[in-house]
Amino acid sequence: MIVTSTPSIEGKKINAYLGIVMGSTVRARHLGTDILAMLKNLVGGELKSYSILLMQARTEAMDRMLSNAEEMGADAVVNFRYETSTIAAAASEVIAYGTAVKFED
Repeated sequence: MIVTSTPSIEGKKINAYLGIVMGSTVRARHLGTDILAMLKNLVGGELKSYSILLMQARTEAMDRMLSNAEEMGADAVVNFRYETSTIAAAASEVIAYGTAVKFED
């Protein structure tokens, strides 16, 4: 399935807009990860454990969005976006969303 952040896809004619599709996941940090991150914070640099956690959350949210689009019979998702919000002190939600479309045959 084609996923793009643009409102159209070059070479494709959108026949129908099926509606908004989304997928989300809520992830909590791990105590061990937090301790390692605090130590890394002393010397600076990337907090790889958090980067990995967010990448996994984005992948899961996108997979869920794609499942939603497939259920609707979509050929593609346009205007794709991610959004992240804090749910609690140690938990964040990642949402993947866009507009499901059907191409002209």
